[in-house]
Amino acid sequence: MPISEKTAIPTLENSAPQKPEEPAWFAMSATFGRELKAKTFLESKQVECFVPMRYEMVNDKKQGKIRKLKPAINNLIFVHTTKERIQALKSVAEYLQYHTKPVDGKNVPIVVPEEQMQQFMAVCDTFNENLEYLSPDEVHIEKGTPVRIIGSAFDGVEGTFVKVDGKRNKRVVVLVQGIAAVMIAEFTDGYIQVME
Repeated sequence: MPISEKTAIPTLENSAPQKPEEPAWFAMSATFGRELKAKTFLESKQVECFVPMRYEMVNDKKQGKIRKLKPAINNLIFVHTTKERIQALKSVAEYLQYHTKPVDGKNVPIVVPEEQMQQFMAVCDTFNENLEYLSPDEVHIEKGTPVRIIGSAFDGVEGTFVKVDGKRNKRVVVLVQGIAAVMIAEFTDGYIQVME
């Protein structure tokens, strides 16, 4: 059979194995308060995920008022995997939805940079009672000063020293761009270093 010009002949370029997709942090919503259900499901599939948590006082029928660890931001979960894998998992757990942003007329999933995610998790995982969770609209990060915290439970955390709407003093804020921010209200045994 003669080879036509339209017949694709494998070459070194198009027959090389594809480089595997790198895992990334996807910002996702687990609708109707199912973020802990989503976390349990994803962990059962060996998928790394993160739900920001904080302690809250709740009424327990047997014990009265108790401190209980609860999700800090309703419906929010961060998932660390490949896009192909999360697509497959979304088909099983339909309550998992991407947080998206408009790009060139399309809504694309928000991917959080690794360093930004590590800083956010480092602050959230202290479960410090002086943390406040904010929406991105409440923080004007472009007017702030990049800083690093030295000492305290937040040692090494990088954020932005900024004025937050409704607060008297400037605070250090760690922002996950377009999704959430965590504000460190006070830290007494450390100081901040301005980053250059």
